Amino acid sequence: CSYQAVFAQLPLERQRPTGNMLEWCLPKDMDLEGVEFKAIASGSHRVTTDFIYFRKGCYFGLACFANMPVESTVERGARMKSVGILSPSYTLLYRYMSFLEHQVRLQLQSPGHYSPLEAFYEDKRALLPPSGDGVVTACPANAWGAAINHSMHPEMKITHPAGCMSQFIRFFGEHIMVLWKLALLRRRILIFSPPPVGVVCYRVYCCCCLANISIPGIGVAVPEFRPFFYVNVADISALENELSYVACTTEKIFEEKKDLYDVYVDNQNVKTCRDGLKPLLRLSTADRDKYRKLTEQRQMLLYSQEENGDCVSSEEDLFILFFLEQNNRIFQTLSEVAASPDPTLTQESVRAMGLDPHGDRLFLLHLLEIYGYDTLLVSEQLCCS
Repeated sequence: CSYQAVFAQLPLERQRPTGNMLEWCLPKDMDLEGVEFKAIASGSHRVTTDFIYFRKGCYFGLACFANMPVESTVERGARMKSVGILSPSYTLLYRYMSFLEHQVRLQLQSPGHYSPLEAFYEDKRALLPPSGDGVVTACPANAWGAAINHSMHPEMKITHPAGCMSQFIRFFGEHIMVLWKLALLRRRILIFSPPPVGVVCYRVYCCCCLANISIPGIGVAVPEFRPFFYVNVADISALENELSYVACTTEKIFEEKKDLYDVYVDNQNVKTCRDGLKPLLRLSTADRDKYRKLTEQRQMLLYSQEENGDCVSSEEDLFILFFLEQNNRIFQTLSEVAASPDPTLTQESVRAMGLDPHGDRLFLLHLLEIYGYDTLLVSEQLCCS
């Protein structure tokens, strides 16, 4: 493992009536207050296994949870633990999921046996930033060769769990285009789901991938689209100060906290209480065209894999590159129009971005405001629907 990271092992035991308790960790002097409620999601007693991505200060965590029945009145018939790691970057944490899954089973069967965790920590640890206030680049960038902005930190050239993006697209269907627009507009997106929460954490990651832009200088002044992954009520104060994020929760009470989010996703239902965003929840003609092209490209890739044994290309690469190219196309066109003698957006230039001049007008106006294209004029043709 070549990237710098710190790993803190967190076997967490859910004990009643005292609640979640931190059982053991390395390093011993690290501030892990509250992590016991992040590494075991609320409602986890209803599932036998799960995994959870989460934020702890400027670090990202991955924990694997398991629930084993035991004949013990003290533990009320169930022993629940979670083993996790912390790192400055989340992009490679999944590589250690199988290790964490194995270790949590060992902790359930033989509590207190920490030597494998100690050995893992000593092998993988690296220097930490001197304080917990370091800035973490959160929005993932993908290694597309020359297409990628090479100024990005090496650890953020994401590698992803196989299948997570394709599952994400299939789950939301054509409404992935709604989430794409909201992510590009850097809105606060909160995804609700009952446990298991692991697959929902992947949806958080996938939402971040929708907003990738590789044109140098674009998006520098806009709020960073930050993944918080799993959040609970203890994160409310942190979320209150966030201008842009995507997170998931198992706690239904968040739905009532409308000041904490712009968009609330319950299963496949995307909704908002912001009047200015409600029209964006409707699919435009261009949205449906883009989704059709995306599914056609996917079918061509699957055919190529079946007929020619193409193992180099993947669905994940196809989906992420599709949205990266779409985003670049929008901002390349905006930049060209802004630099032209007549900086006016016409129906033709909007179509050149892959957008609907009428159905995407409000989205485009939001985009101009957020990304600072103040000098652009909008043709009167776009003001009529």
